[in-house]
Amino acid sequence: MGPAPWPRLLPLLPLGCFALLLPPPGAAEFSPSLDSDFTFTLPAGRKECFYQPMRKEASLELEYQVLDGAGLDVDFHLLSPRGETLVFDERKSDGVHTVEAEDGDYMFCFDNTFSTISEKVIFFELILDNMGEDGQDQEDWKKYVTGTDLLDMKLEDILESINSVKARLSKSVQIQTLLRAFEARDRNIQESNFDRVNFWSMVNLGVMVVVSALQVYMLKSLFEDKRKSKT
Repeated sequence: MGPAPWPRLLPLLPLGCFALLLPPPGAAEFSPSLDSDFTFTLPAGRKECFYQPMRKEASLELEYQVLDGAGLDVDFHLLSPRGETLVFDERKSDGVHTVEAEDGDYMFCFDNTFSTISEKVIFFELILDNMGEDGQDQEDWKKYVTGTDLLDMKLEDILESINSVKARLSKSVQIQTLLRAFEARDRNIQESNFDRVNFWSMVNLGVMVVVSALQVYMLKSLFEDKRKSKT
């Protein structure tokens, strides 16, 4: 699975700046959609931070996976708008975290500073619930409920069924996205193992050829007549 198209998303902070929560000029944010996923390459010795504005009583779920890179591990930090560390994962290959949000900008960082050589390919997905838009839609629906007593099925029931189907479809999309990420990581591991097996197979073949040549030379030297003829 190749990297997703690069959205308008920039690193939030320079290295080591965890206390600063206000986004700098030019930093981009995720759209308030319920589901956003992103794949990017984190160079060796670097850290990338992003932020997500949240509303009170909303829910933020973040899932991440390291798809490629030596060790398949990365440090992960999640900070609240007040600068408190909510989550800290050290040298993990994947993680799933859910927090009940408050008003403000949440910051999450992926840290690869412990690696001096290997870059990492990281996939993460944001799932936002109760961001306010769905509640407004329900209020709009309720404006049309008046006068529906003669209907066998009320519009509230229709809305409830639609929301149930929507939630299940969103969950299905989320699971499929995670399965694609797992498949990409497994494929990268298999390709790495394939290259490693080919390399050491060629090394073993070269050693066998050299050893065979030495054995032939030594056997041949044993049967050579080294006696000098007398004149």
